[in-house]
Amino acid sequence: MVNVAVIVDSIACLTREMVEQYGVKVLPLNFYFGGKIYRDWVDVTPSEAYELFLKDPESFKTSSVSPGEALEVYREASKQAENIFCVTVSSKVSAVYQAAREAREQIKEELPDISIEVLDSQTVAVAEGFIALAAARAAAEGKSLAEVVKTAEEMREKVEFFVFLDTIRHVYRSGRIPKIASQAGSMLNIKPVLTVASGLLHFVGVARKKDSGVERLLGAMRNKVGQKPVHVAVTHAYALEDAESLKERISAEFNCVELWITEFSPLMGYACGTGTLGIAFYSDE
Repeated sequence: MVNVAVIVDSIACLTREMVEQYGVKVLPLNFYFGGKIYRDWVDVTPSEAYELFLKDPESFKTSSVSPGEALEVYREASKQAENIFCVTVSSKVSAVYQAAREAREQIKEELPDISIEVLDSQTVAVAEGFIALAAARAAAEGKSLAEVVKTAEEMREKVEFFVFLDTIRHVYRSGRIPKIASQAGSMLNIKPVLTVASGLLHFVGVARKKDSGVERLLGAMRNKVGQKPVHVAVTHAYALEDAESLKERISAEFNCVELWITEFSPLMGYACGTGTLGIAFYSDE
């Protein structure tokens, strides 16, 4: 039995290899399509989910995770660890954090000897993934629950996330802009570049073509890290070829300690659309 089990929701976009290597437990989020419910990364891969999305975007709906679903993952983790640490997507964009906290309260009598900590990552996608990964690596080193939490909190302060949307057509589904504005932006070929600050996505620029969007991502990274040693994750929504090209650019231009590709969760992609490219990164210095 290990000291600390790390749980993260599926929006964190950790690869299956990383999940298996560090024994991370994934709390899958749900979406509906064609009257059927799917569990993200469990019943369907992100690529398969995007193929469903492209068939009929309007019938693709997301669903909040319930405390009961979090309870099941806690129970599973408790069989292998003395303590549990759960990292969630920003509480300002999803109810996962609240569900995880409610589940923690509900399970106290059932698991009185298990300590459970829940951390709001205050970010999304692979930036959240890096926070969970830092926690999992600390746990693999045998660190205490308090040390694992501190490691994750320190990572939360330094990891950056930038994302380029190849289309703005579906952004209205986030509830943050009207549908007519989203459609008008799509007609004008507006392709936004966003970042995360204070737990929310913020507009930082616009591109007319994917190439210029990629340059904006790279420029943001240059401004933040220069030639310092950097850890980088590239994420994409049904755009593997573009992601591989971006990875090659990053490998050639930056001093990478680690560099990997993963797929953007369809739970965010339903609003961002296919073709989305994102980068999360941090420097050790």
